[in-house]
Amino acid sequence: MRIGVYVCECGKNISATVDTEKVAEYAKSLPNVASSRVYKYMCADPGQEIIKKDIEELKLDKVIVAACSPRMHEPTFRAVIEDKGLNPYTLEIVNIREQVSWVHDDKKKGTKKAKSLVKSSVMRSALMEPLDRKRVGVTHKALVIGAGIAGIQAALDIAGSGYQVTLVEKSSSIGGKMAQLDKTFPTLDCSACILSPKMVEVGRNPNITLIANAEVEQVDGYVGNFKVKIKKRPRYVIEDKCTMCDDCVPVCPVIVHDEYNENLSPRKAIYIAFPQAIPASYIIDPDDCLGIDPLICSKCKDVCGPEAIDFDMKPEIIEDEFGAIVVATGFETYPIENLGEYGAGNIPDVITGLEFERLISPGGPSTGDLRRPSDGKLIKNVVFIHCAGSRDPAKHLPYCSKICCMYSTKQALMFKNEVRDGTAVNFYIDIRTGGKDYEEFYQRAAEEAKVVYIRGKVSELIQDGAEILVKGVNTLTAETVELHADVVVLATGIIPSQGTKDIASVLRLSLGINGFIKEAHPKLKPVETSITGVFVAGCATGPKDIPETVSQAGRAAVRACNIIAQDEIEVEATIAHVDEILCRGCGICVGTCPYSAITLIDTKRFGNIYKVASVNEALCKGCGSCAAACLNSAINQFGFEDKQILAMIQALGEE
Repeated sequence: MRIGVYVCECGKNISATVDTEKVAEYAKSLPNVASSRVYKYMCADPGQEIIKKDIEELKLDKVIVAACSPRMHEPTFRAVIEDKGLNPYTLEIVNIREQVSWVHDDKKKGTKKAKSLVKSSVMRSALMEPLDRKRVGVTHKALVIGAGIAGIQAALDIAGSGYQVTLVEKSSSIGGKMAQLDKTFPTLDCSACILSPKMVEVGRNPNITLIANAEVEQVDGYVGNFKVKIKKRPRYVIEDKCTMCDDCVPVCPVIVHDEYNENLSPRKAIYIAFPQAIPASYIIDPDDCLGIDPLICSKCKDVCGPEAIDFDMKPEIIEDEFGAIVVATGFETYPIENLGEYGAGNIPDVITGLEFERLISPGGPSTGDLRRPSDGKLIKNVVFIHCAGSRDPAKHLPYCSKICCMYSTKQALMFKNEVRDGTAVNFYIDIRTGGKDYEEFYQRAAEEAKVVYIRGKVSELIQDGAEILVKGVNTLTAETVELHADVVVLATGIIPSQGTKDIASVLRLSLGINGFIKEAHPKLKPVETSITGVFVAGCATGPKDIPETVSQAGRAAVRACNIIAQDEIEVEATIAHVDEILCRGCGICVGTCPYSAITLIDTKRFGNIYKVASVNEALCKGCGSCAAACLNSAINQFGFEDKQILAMIQALGEE
């Protein structure tokens, strides 16, 4: 056996805290080590060539690279040794960057720790055996969950590549939050004008199957072969028959708040979300209707000429298989109810940015004639409060929601264009304009439109007659500020949607500290997730503006197409396997496996039938949970056998 050890300096990332020359020299003294070298950047082409040359000239059969995380460069170095005829699973990565140099400032101690880790890896490497990747077939179809702009774009891109895609949306129409916007920054172009053509294309594209008013309930299987159950709720209106004549709405006796207009206007129990809605069909909300089962009122059905209303519709379970999944479940805004310090709940004209967006929209509740919610009086003075609930780890959201500065600036500019003699004041902490032409947009609002910006915090809001008294401080001048406003608009931040939380549970996706879906790698794999074959786009991973969302959706679509374009794909070889002789069929591993990769099956032994664990090789992610839980040591993991782990532990104990 001949092992090659290669220590990377990673510039100063590693060498600043680890004496790499001493580590390499120490490795030469270890059993079976035939070569040990140091290079500044081992992942660079010259570093890779050093490894290739040694494999060829020194006849190496195992390679150890002491560098950064295997998440970063394991595929790179596997390809290097595979190119020279070695099995890729005879590679061992020692993480001396994240686990040593980045957590130590004592070079002597860091060097000692690096030596220990290299020794333990040499001991493990001696016991490593070649492994073979498994190949599984692929279903040439994709699933997109969520039909805001991210889901719409992903579905259109996949369909445009010639593949079938199913788009599932929990609401009655696609469009998401973007459909509620009047204009978009920084160009102030009509939101509906750029969104509606894409929505119409979704409805017409023969490669897209749209399932609205539905949710994904269950996902089984693995990359290339996901088995999905979708629950479609009854619409009580037959989409193909509905002509949008509107005869049903006037006769409906039920009046409720309209969610599309942020509850600022009424709607009936039978309604269409907004004029451009896709599917272009009315829907009956069973929670608002006087009664469907048993039927209490049928006035809408009585006047429906096309006979499109069907109260006998039942929930439907749709089962299908997909090769890849894109999650685009969007966002919600931080609840204004949590912002009592700004008078939310007590002062009726303290509203959210999205509520103001609907008020100022020509298609909104005031048809563009901007009036305040409390009494319908024309609005002349508006105060926008930035970071309402954001960047406040003590009480609210600890993070910046990225778009609030810009949408408040947009709304202030829209207001000034609408009410020329009005006043728009923005209280801000910092103005963040991180996007193309965003800084110019902000300057335009401040200089040309005379939008007032005050760097400071609002300390108190008081109802003062028909107006709101705003008290604050200008932190640039150290002066107190008092002014009156007809409406105060809170720039509430972005939080994960309930749909994001639900689908993360169904798919067993990892969530970050703030509740958004965690990417496989935030920089190098921004649309991949911890589940191979499941991708994510848009605000499901965190706050984003529309251009970034659309761009990420396109990337997710490409990654999904890369999978469904293949007839077969390889899955990892470092998976669990069962020794049926040792297995006693207790089932502990079945409940422990987070990927549902283990089941109990019948096996015949000595003329009797016994229950034993069986691993689905395509489902297994090699996490090792089952091996740790097994009471009989009947489960091991290829590449991480007990004997290999024990050899590492013994080596560390000897240091």
